[in-house]
Amino acid sequence: MAAEKRIGVCNLCEAICGLELTIEGREVVGVRGNPADPLSRGHVCPKGVAIADVYADPDRLRRPVRRVGEGADARWEQIGWDEAYDLVADNLARVINEHGDDALGVYLGNPNVHSLGSMTHGTAMFKSFRTRNRFSATSVDQLPHQLVAHLMFGHQLFLPIPDVDRTSWFLVVGGNPMASNGSLMTVPDFPQRVRDLKARGGRMVVLDPRRTETAKVADEHHFVRPGTDAWVLLAMLHVLTAETTPETTPAVAPYVDGADTVTDLVAEFTPERAEAMSGLPADVVRRLAHELLAADAGVVYSRVGVSAGPWGTVCQWAVNCLNVLSGNLDRPGGAMFTTPAIDAVGTGLIGRGHHDAWRSRVRGLPETAGELPVAALREEIETPGEGQVRALLTVAGNPVLSTPDGARLDAALRGLDFMAAVDIYVNETTRHADVILPSTTALERDHYDLVFHLLAVRDTARFTPAVFDKDPDQRHDWQIFREITLRTTARLTRKAPLKKRLVQRARLTASPTFLVGQLLRRGSSGVTLTKLRARPAGIDLGPLRGGQLPGRLPSRTKRLDLAPTLVVEDVARLAAVPAPTGDDLLLIGRRHQRDCNSWMHNSERLTKGRPRHQLLMNPGDLAARSIADGARVRITSRVGSVEVDVAASDDLMPGVVSLPHGYGHAADGVLMGRSREVPGVSVNDLTDPERLDVSGNAALNGVPVEVTAC
Repeated sequence: MAAEKRIGVCNLCEAICGLELTIEGREVVGVRGNPADPLSRGHVCPKGVAIADVYADPDRLRRPVRRVGEGADARWEQIGWDEAYDLVADNLARVINEHGDDALGVYLGNPNVHSLGSMTHGTAMFKSFRTRNRFSATSVDQLPHQLVAHLMFGHQLFLPIPDVDRTSWFLVVGGNPMASNGSLMTVPDFPQRVRDLKARGGRMVVLDPRRTETAKVADEHHFVRPGTDAWVLLAMLHVLTAETTPETTPAVAPYVDGADTVTDLVAEFTPERAEAMSGLPADVVRRLAHELLAADAGVVYSRVGVSAGPWGTVCQWAVNCLNVLSGNLDRPGGAMFTTPAIDAVGTGLIGRGHHDAWRSRVRGLPETAGELPVAALREEIETPGEGQVRALLTVAGNPVLSTPDGARLDAALRGLDFMAAVDIYVNETTRHADVILPSTTALERDHYDLVFHLLAVRDTARFTPAVFDKDPDQRHDWQIFREITLRTTARLTRKAPLKKRLVQRARLTASPTFLVGQLLRRGSSGVTLTKLRARPAGIDLGPLRGGQLPGRLPSRTKRLDLAPTLVVEDVARLAAVPAPTGDDLLLIGRRHQRDCNSWMHNSERLTKGRPRHQLLMNPGDLAARSIADGARVRITSRVGSVEVDVAASDDLMPGVVSLPHGYGHAADGVLMGRSREVPGVSVNDLTDPERLDVSGNAALNGVPVEVTAC
């Protein structure tokens, strides 16, 4: 059979790289980056090459399965689609009718934002259930960014994006785009973009408790104690507001409110105090602030190392304030805003967001944008009373591995009355489901990135038709969401008004591709679905545009608030925190370019090679505890302990240890798949659900632990 070339897309991370696939029949025999793609420019990482492994994986589910039996005696029985839909709808409706709307919990995993069908139809299903017990991976990842964007700019996804292609000074705090390809900054081919930055005389500085892949290619790297980035960023603000003159500081834009409040808030946060808290020398803090101010075009960027910390909201607010007060917001080379062909902010496709409209039943934690912190999920299942979660629906998620105190959540899931999952694998979480409904995967469905074009370092548009037709007995995710929604709501005793149900049915019946066409027509870019089909590599809309503010601000007042009350109050709490004492080790996570959370551990081409599961530890810390490099160690936190191999590494700041995210496997033999298992433990068996940022985001980094030889 003759080979043919087809255009594909990798949707395994935020970089959304274009692919050129070589196809023989229904087999992918070659994968390379598409050089004609205007955003990724031919770049592809190991995950993109392995995307065919997901499509062809023999362990992947392709038909619905029902769990029969419990524990080690459980087995999975294949059933038909109608039986599966009715099993889910009957039980979800039964629990809601008997115990109320809040008896249903819903959890959405990270892959949902990478699927067009999940964005168009999954959110509709999510909203059709009137439960307040809604959770997602957002609150173990980027919730501080979204909350700060809502409070400062007026919309949770109106996020400033570093203009890395034109900046001359780039400060990365707690981010590792060399491994992640960017996060809340869609930046494929980051290695080449760094080389281009240096070629034009620019510099990149990294602050991180680990010498990451990004730190190793930076012009400068400094260790910062986990959880103390806030003091460093506030001290840089202190320098900008208290240690400069009006002649050297840009004027604050007339649409910006609260600059004087920022000056007062950071008055006590001197570089000397930052040094005592973080370990970063005061003279370095001052120098970095002055370099930002003096740069022709500078930008500060922070990511998961900061947002998944105890002061993530303050940190992201401080980053925005630094970009504003240094004159680098909304200008080329600074922090800018995209103008995508489909504007998820301007069209109302994604809501503005809100905070503290209701609170969780057990701990009284505030919601953000309609979701409760996932750190509360376990207690909402375990605690009896009105509103107790008795049924759970998960979609493309594995919270047992990805959320705090995963071992206790694992145990709590066994107590549910009913659980259903939309997923292609039996994993550590879905093994507790009564029924699993698998969808098609990336190569079998049309794709348009509704979110990542909004976060990209260059404005482009691209529609990618399915590479392969789905089998007749497969279902797309949007078809599964439609059936679950319509069949469940039809069985509820308390129904929504007829008009609302008719609108819901019409929206769920339209295909995602049809909706993309409609959304493109509503935009002003001139891009249409017909044009995108004719140019499958994508259409280049140009570099990010400056001078968009205040007109493009989503806030109803068209003003930018530098001093939201919630942040002002949290900075006051931060000011009372004493300097660290004691010899506790602090645990941080890490990611590898060849991993994608817990998704890709079935790909032999990604899991082969040197082991990556070890606890990394500074040699001095090993010597102080008489632990040998390569030994088996026990790591203990307030909530649990795990055993793993340790590896000495000078890349770790003294006093800091690191475990990768996404590892760990169930031990009772129920899992299907993972036939090429990799060693490792779940770092989230150690993270503490009581350690939360004010936004509700879990503080996964900076967890106090002890390490002892086994």
